[in-house]
Amino acid sequence: MNPRKILTDSFHAAVAAADPLKIVAAHLPKPPKGRTLVVGAGKAAASMARAVELAWPSNHAIEGLVVTRYAHGMDTDHIRVVEAGHPVPDGAGEAAAAEILSLVSSLTEDDHLIALISGGGSSLLSLPVASISMADLKVVTNSLLKSGAPITEMNIVRKHLSRIQGGRLAAASKAPITTLIISDVTGDEPSAIASGPTCADPSTYQEALAILKRFNVNAPDSVTAHLEAGAAGKISETPKPNDPVFANAKQVVIATAHQSLQAAASFFKEQHITPVVLGDTVTGEASEVAKVYAAMVKEIRQYHQPFQAPVALISGGECTVTVKGNGRGGRCVEFLTSLAIELNGMSGVYALAADTDGIDGTEDNAGALLFPDTPERAQALNLSAVARLANNDGYSFFSALDDLLVTGPTRTNVNDYRVILIL
Repeated sequence: MNPRKILTDSFHAAVAAADPLKIVAAHLPKPPKGRTLVVGAGKAAASMARAVELAWPSNHAIEGLVVTRYAHGMDTDHIRVVEAGHPVPDGAGEAAAAEILSLVSSLTEDDHLIALISGGGSSLLSLPVASISMADLKVVTNSLLKSGAPITEMNIVRKHLSRIQGGRLAAASKAPITTLIISDVTGDEPSAIASGPTCADPSTYQEALAILKRFNVNAPDSVTAHLEAGAAGKISETPKPNDPVFANAKQVVIATAHQSLQAAASFFKEQHITPVVLGDTVTGEASEVAKVYAAMVKEIRQYHQPFQAPVALISGGECTVTVKGNGRGGRCVEFLTSLAIELNGMSGVYALAADTDGIDGTEDNAGALLFPDTPERAQALNLSAVARLANNDGYSFFSALDDLLVTGPTRTNVNDYRVILIL
């Protein structure tokens, strides 16, 4: 048995379950009398667009524009793909969002809008209100990213700074809307994914202000002033549930973390390893979540409960990292560095943590792998896991050990995948 291969193959099984080229076609609407416009945003936007093109009837025209992260594009025939900044927005995303809003505004009741939404769309589809510059939006986004705020709360803020998110894109459309969604958030709530450009938004300006305060976010004056004006009723709220603009708007979540975890579980069953799915909604500080998982592993190894080895503990969701150091790495390597400290070379225990989009944070790795001999090899290289964790430098730790998992962009995104294999 090769633990490295088993772990990486399980990751690929999870990713394959969310492959747009395999799942989009079954959810497409019938062609309308008029135009079919396809727009979208997210790390899966290009592959979703290509899937639409491949499945769409050849005798019906299709057009559109989607925006995805740099290096996540792919060749398309009719739907233009624009690459832009993520996780921090940039001018390319702003220009694409403005064009998308203009295209949608030109639709009639005889047309149909297909919106392709996936994780990452919040920064890629950034079109700030007139009083907020892109520079100020970058500042508040950076501060939110480092604050430890969950993605759902980050998106509440972003919805209320945008001309297109929080249901405002739907409000611009006279045509019926079919939104196909690949979920990267815990709970799979459509309005939280990519800040819900075509979904009703139950959140408020007041909530956005409270989030900035709760997480000590350093927001530019223009941001604070806009949110305060909204909370005072001087600026209209985002469209709410039961708003007539959503009367002909349909949202379909076509891929979730849960589906991918089940695919991984089926893979482990084929390897005669008992899979235990611990949930797809795991949140909290990555380093602290690792401590809880380590305690469970120790219970299994020492007392053979609540599960018997061989067993694979599988989970999804999105942990957070409150950045206090200046190292490199995302939440997956942060989790594994903490797990390495807690397990301290426990025999027969292996782990993988990776983001299903192929990018952990802002680096070039999807995640990393942990082995029983990791501490021993680290010591031989004079690497301190404790020091690296304190500096949020998990990337450098696992890079030095040659244990990074590098896949390149997967062009899908159903959040993080973690597995601890106990043999």
